[in-house]
Amino acid sequence: MSEPDPGRREAHLTLALVPGIGSARFGTLVQQFESPSGALAAPFALLAAVPGMSLAAATAVTQADRTAGSRALAALERAGGRLLLPEDSEFPAPLRDIPEPPTCLFARGNLALLRRPAVAIVGSRDHSPYGAEVCRGLARAAADAGLAVVSGMARGLDAVAHTGALDGGGATIGVLGNGLGVIYPAANRRLYEQVEQHGLLLTEFPPGERPNAGSFPRRNRLISGLARVTVVVEAAIKSGALQTVACALEQGREVLAVPGPLTSPVSTGTNGLIRDGAEPLLELSDLLRHYPELASRPAGTRPESEGIIPPLERRLINALYQQSLPAERLVELTGAPVAQALDALSALELRGVVTQESAGHYRLAQDRLFR
Repeated sequence: MSEPDPGRREAHLTLALVPGIGSARFGTLVQQFESPSGALAAPFALLAAVPGMSLAAATAVTQADRTAGSRALAALERAGGRLLLPEDSEFPAPLRDIPEPPTCLFARGNLALLRRPAVAIVGSRDHSPYGAEVCRGLARAAADAGLAVVSGMARGLDAVAHTGALDGGGATIGVLGNGLGVIYPAANRRLYEQVEQHGLLLTEFPPGERPNAGSFPRRNRLISGLARVTVVVEAAIKSGALQTVACALEQGREVLAVPGPLTSPVSTGTNGLIRDGAEPLLELSDLLRHYPELASRPAGTRPESEGIIPPLERRLINALYQQSLPAERLVELTGAPVAQALDALSALELRGVVTQESAGHYRLAQDRLFR
């Protein structure tokens, strides 16, 4: 794909920044007037006659600030970012065909990550220790397997997913609900710096734009759109993570959910997704089967836990989801013969999935589950 000339890029960005001009109206205007600059120069009467254009939108185009595009490009250059238009070769192909595709993207970091197969990992802002450990281990293992881990740079499990991918030396893409140069939430400043340096920050909001109530639902469709699979680790009934799931389903993407304890309010959403037909994610192989191209990776580069976890070991893991327990209580909960249960517990301990605490109690080291 050829690089558009600078004047066209400025006009494209100016038209894209006009309030009320989404991707559908943008495409219609460019088709009707042959270019963004043609649409910006069109008289009100012709604009108002375009199918799908409201009078308010036509007025907004005629009153558009013609310097908006050049000023946004200058701010982007100061921020060290790049503008990606749909016709650019670097523009992520998966986003071209989603409902309401972005008219442009602003990026800072490693653009090569947009060519990697990607998984979105999302979850609650208010999560449990179990959710954090599972999320971190899954993100690290997914990145180690060769996937780019996509999430929303929010506090909670989004931040854990990015951190897990970076901890393993892997790739992560942070999709922002604001413009480059704005750190939200402020507590994630260090994470922003790490993702900018080792991964990629991506947004459809111009540099310096602060988030608002509608920013995050728009961001969510890009998170799911970039990824072949969206994984929900923990989500309450009204969690924003479920909005990302809705976007993924609308886009025809796969959705996997991590099961959690029935008593946990932050697992009600994920358990409900599984009840309603979503595929449960119990081990890394559940995710990687959706990426057959990774099967060609050299031997020794795949995580060791891709095999099926035996049912008895899985029952022990389930029993330890929320609390540490003594060996005798674990044996009782499995319903298995004592010798078999203890052998399974020893196998998990040898693999580092569980660790023994003082007084003979065992706890789950969830960050090992996907390694």
